[in-house]
Amino acid sequence: MKIETRAVHAGRKPESGTRDVTPAIHLSTTFQKADDGSLPGGFLYSRADNPNRAALEEALASLEEGAAALAFSSGNAATLALLQALTPGDHIVAGDDVFYGTAILFKGLLANCGLKHTLVNMQDPAAVERAVTPATRLIWVETPSNPLLHVTDIRAIAAIAKKAGALLACDNTWATPLLQLPLKLGADVVMHSVTKYLSGHSDVVSGALIFKDANPLFEKVRSIQSEGGAVPSPFECWLAMRGLQTFPYRVRAQTQSARQIAEFLADHPQIEVVHYPGLASHPGHKIAAAQMSGFGGMLSIQVKGGQAEAFKLAAGVKIFTHATSLGGPHSLIEHRASVEGANTRSPVNLLRLSVGLEHPDDLIEDLEQALSNVPKR
Repeated sequence: MKIETRAVHAGRKPESGTRDVTPAIHLSTTFQKADDGSLPGGFLYSRADNPNRAALEEALASLEEGAAALAFSSGNAATLALLQALTPGDHIVAGDDVFYGTAILFKGLLANCGLKHTLVNMQDPAAVERAVTPATRLIWVETPSNPLLHVTDIRAIAAIAKKAGALLACDNTWATPLLQLPLKLGADVVMHSVTKYLSGHSDVVSGALIFKDANPLFEKVRSIQSEGGAVPSPFECWLAMRGLQTFPYRVRAQTQSARQIAEFLADHPQIEVVHYPGLASHPGHKIAAAQMSGFGGMLSIQVKGGQAEAFKLAAGVKIFTHATSLGGPHSLIEHRASVEGANTRSPVNLLRLSVGLEHPDDLIEDLEQALSNVPKR
């Protein structure tokens, strides 16, 4: 089945008795046993498993074309669970432009647990290969990256990981399974912040890991999920399942609009550079075109001048909302360096744009009027 069909049907089974087309929300924390102590419904306690979470996990595995999935309370919780499956002394290679929340996990929590890491230019496979050590157990890829939209060649890094006997994990949040399937390109695990495009309405916080194989690693991470308890609530799982039904059409529309906006801004005299892999001028355009079926709904721009000019633009928009996060129906604009703090790698004149579902002509007009009030440099 095509992804649009799987988005509607995967993980959804008619409720016994009522035969609901829309599944019920199973809020119960515990489930009744049979007289012999068995579990006729297959569920014991909602920290360990829940019907809504099981449905979401089945749907996510189907969309990413993986063997199994695990849902968590956030994207960071999903990332942390995979890292917790490693052993003290293990080494991780990741991009030097990795999402700042992931970098915090590497540098803080996990360093205290005895894990080591090296951050490199992930667009340079030779640099990745040089960073690999005999202790390397995981290579972490994020493509396109947040917020500079660097593109990593997943196939090339997968070959390096295989040679090293390391796992390859890919953060596929920005691309989504509509536009990119890392497991088909050589990755072993895919991570999603389900909060973003998959749920798609800015009303859910959740994350997920999807595994190429239901292997011992999957079982170890499932134990961490169950025993650690960083799981989404039944209601969040239900909301995410609702959002999944429309995600291919939402992302396709957002991608089309983002490209139009990127092309408009690339020609604007007050914009220094547009970071969007759909532009032929983008350094990663050819690789993105080879491994993606579309270039996504995210872009970043650098405003001529500096931080003051970027702030002026962000304050001047009327349809874009000045807020964090991404992937929802509302178009968002944000100054990333302010969010990321003292250790940010984001240029001070950079604004990240999440293109929503408004008409692209209105969004372009909004940016144009806001730019007209930005001092020219």
